[in-house]
Amino acid sequence: MTTPSPHPDAPRLEAGAPGFARTVALLFFGGFSCFATLYATQPLLPQLAAEFGVTPALASTAVSAGTAALALMLIPSAVLSDRIGRKTLMSASLALATLFALLSALAPNHTLLVACRMLVGLSLAGLPAVAMTYLREEIGSRSHSLAMGIYIGGNALGGMAGRVFTAVLAGHFSWRVALAAGAVQTALVAFCFWRFLPDPRHSVQARHSLRTTLRAAAGHLADPALRRLFAVSFLIMGAFISLYNYLSFHLLNPLFRLSAGEIGMVFALYLVGSVASPASAALSARLGRHRLLWLMIAVMLLGLAATLPMNLAAVVGGVAVFTFGFFSAHATAAAWVGRQATQHHSLASALYLSAYYLGASLIGTLSGVLWPAFAWHGVAAVIGAALLAALIAALGLPRRAP
Repeated sequence: MTTPSPHPDAPRLEAGAPGFARTVALLFFGGFSCFATLYATQPLLPQLAAEFGVTPALASTAVSAGTAALALMLIPSAVLSDRIGRKTLMSASLALATLFALLSALAPNHTLLVACRMLVGLSLAGLPAVAMTYLREEIGSRSHSLAMGIYIGGNALGGMAGRVFTAVLAGHFSWRVALAAGAVQTALVAFCFWRFLPDPRHSVQARHSLRTTLRAAAGHLADPALRRLFAVSFLIMGAFISLYNYLSFHLLNPLFRLSAGEIGMVFALYLVGSVASPASAALSARLGRHRLLWLMIAVMLLGLAATLPMNLAAVVGGVAVFTFGFFSAHATAAAWVGRQATQHHSLASALYLSAYYLGASLIGTLSGVLWPAFAWHGVAAVIGAALLAALIAALGLPRRAP
């Protein structure tokens, strides 16, 4: 059973139209808060490993538990949004995440910390599951790539700010203070999101049975182009999270002579992503989605290679190049999924993001298994293998993207 959209004849928002800037800005800040909260523990991994007496790979579960939980909840969240509405679900997600983020700061041991971070991921799932669908439904076709790029840029900036913010606060106070402070900003954004985000005018609320949902998912998975895009998202996100998970451990090497606070500032390289995502829209128009996607994966490989020498300038430059390539590739693939799917768009986006965060959880943790024996070069070998597989998948996509 479906309920028609409340304003079926209302024009979709284009750049410059009243309401466009407010809508895109709030999605930007919603994404900012979501990913600042989700990845707040990443720069703290060396401290968590030391405090709780665990290995780097086990410490990384404070990140991967959240991303895995988020991945598993994306499809249920997308289905739920068809019942209760896009805005309601996204607002509730941020509010619940605030509660569990605060509990994370109070965790007395590593096991309970991981459990709290898992609940943070479960709570946050409603926002990324629905945000891209909300933009596809409410934003006009001429401005869709721009809006998507700005939203993903907010994800990048939030990921950067959350990491740098927690690293600096943890250096001056403690990791518990850092996580608690991050929860406060999430609460503020949750309120603004609920209060000021425009109600959807073009979404169609529906009540789908489990059989209908599974049939729709099977339909998406039967599309060869969507399968390849899901594989690309799994592999590039796994590579990206692996690099940032173990970068802090790598930079603790005495040869780099960096303090914990200085290492935390390396996460400011996420700013490159906030530029890369909007830029990908213009690049896509010039080069085409197919060419841009494989080109940006190749850029990630070049950036990875630059991190191999024990030279700080080379490592920082390589991470910056890698980050630019990742966010450009992600923005391109995400927009492609929205155009490739002909129906059940929220489910298609949820499948894409499920693959994305499962890659973060699985590859992001398993790559650390090689750390005790091979340190950074072992992690880099896993990242390189994932990127080569992603490049093969991208090269097999249709040359004329929708």
